[in-house]
Amino acid sequence: MQTTLDALNGIALGLESERSLRLHALAVALVVFMGILVGLTLTEWALLFLTFGLLMALELVNTAIETVADFIHPDHHPAIKRIKDLAAGAVLIAAVFSVAIGIVLFAPKLVLYF
Repeated sequence: MQTTLDALNGIALGLESERSLRLHALAVALVVFMGILVGLTLTEWALLFLTFGLLMALELVNTAIETVADFIHPDHHPAIKRIKDLAAGAVLIAAVFSVAIGIVLFAPKLVLYF
């Protein structure tokens, strides 16, 4: 039970402190709304939820890595910059592919509306 509370606290801390996590959460809400609107299939929903989970989880891992790196070495250091850049790169890859998945899932359905 305590582990679950700690994890929920971590999510709350991330949403409170990380603008990018809040933007991703807003994007998730908009995509869910659009998914309901266009009538996604169960398989399409599963792909979207997997994508949402991966992106949001990577965002939290990136935040944790940045926090640890800043704690260990608060001043600028090339190795710390490299660590932070690598973690941010992982989030960027997930975000780009999330958009690609969204295009693949939504484009055929949106074409029907226009």
